[in-house]
Amino acid sequence: MKTLRDVKVGDRATVVKLHGEGAVKRRIMDMGITKNTEVFVRKVAPLGDPIEVTVRNYELSLRKADAEMIEVGEV
Repeated sequence: MKTLRDVKVGDRATVVKLHGEGAVKRRIMDMGITKNTEVFVRKVAPLGDPIEVTVRNYELSLRKADAEMIEVGEV
């Protein structure tokens, strides 16, 4: 299983599944990260947290823990 955290800077991925439960999963979905959405990884902070991505034409920063809950596949 490949997660959003495993995607390298400059690569694109498509969301396959969201893991997690309750409020955390709902918050990720409210940010626009849903199944079959394309995500572009723009930057990763020096210590790996947070990860800056482009989703639905806007920039978004995600914690590593949240990025690990997002299962992705190839574009």
